[in-house]
Amino acid sequence: MPLNLPAMHHLRRLRLVSRFRPSPRFPRIRRHGLALAAACLAAFSAHAAISVKDDAGATVTLAAPAQRVVSLSPHATELLFAAGAGDKVVGVVAYSDYPEAARHLPRVGDNSALDLERILALKPDLLVVWRHGNSQRQVEALRQLKLPIFYSEPKHLTDLPAAIETLGTLTGTPAKAQASAQAFRARYDALRKQYASRAPVKVFYQVWTQPLMTLNGKHMVSDVIRLCGGVNVFADEAPLVPRVSVEAVLAKQPEAMFTATPGATTAAKPLATLDAWRKWPQLPAVAHNNLFGIDGDLINRPGPRILDGARTMCEDLDIVRARRQTAAQ
Repeated sequence: MPLNLPAMHHLRRLRLVSRFRPSPRFPRIRRHGLALAAACLAAFSAHAAISVKDDAGATVTLAAPAQRVVSLSPHATELLFAAGAGDKVVGVVAYSDYPEAARHLPRVGDNSALDLERILALKPDLLVVWRHGNSQRQVEALRQLKLPIFYSEPKHLTDLPAAIETLGTLTGTPAKAQASAQAFRARYDALRKQYASRAPVKVFYQVWTQPLMTLNGKHMVSDVIRLCGGVNVFADEAPLVPRVSVEAVLAKQPEAMFTATPGATTAAKPLATLDAWRKWPQLPAVAHNNLFGIDGDLINRPGPRILDGARTMCEDLDIVRARRQTAAQ
């Protein structure tokens, strides 16, 4: 029996609808296409050229994030690990002993004498160099071999977060580096707020005894002293590490004296102590027994752990303030 006209129109509509109904495969194809595009974009980003400024003001450009890094300073090693690039470090210099993983990496000499053949054998795609600590003659020899060199020399506490982030950019670990940098900033701000209103304390920081040496106000250790509410009595000296006389120290009448003590790193020769100052009881620091030592690995390395050294100094200066009040009663 032939279909009536209404039935035929209905059938025709069903055929048209079925003909233009989207295939269930389309969404899947679209998702795969988007995923492929994202993967391509990620691959492109991973291999895009990277350019940063180092601490000497030079532009360092890498074709891709560094995968084999040689650190030529203990502080640079700590900064690289803080930036999340520890697994990319393939060689370090002597005294690179933090974190624990750094102790087990191949050694390529020390700050003053590098093993160039060992460095080349490691096939680095980035060298992180201590600008004023490594032998410039040897560093220049490495530069002549077209090895990418990044000079690391943070000068102030507030430079350290950016130093971590820059190394994270060079090694392709920006997220980890940013998290570490933010943690440093938070710790720094907490100390700054805690000690901002503390009574000032005159501080002498002894670097060495023969000759007698200290630090001026532009050194990072002076940043630590200021952070804790201290006043470096030789802040106005011109050299970064000035030589001073015993008479000059006596004239400054410091209320607290600090020096570095051996930490995890074993010094090649014994570090200087403050014991010799006890022969001058007219010094307020001696009279009140305010002679303090701080782990040299914490206070002298421009790396993340310097805030641990700062915390120690801040607590010691609080002891000085308490003794001052007791003596005044």
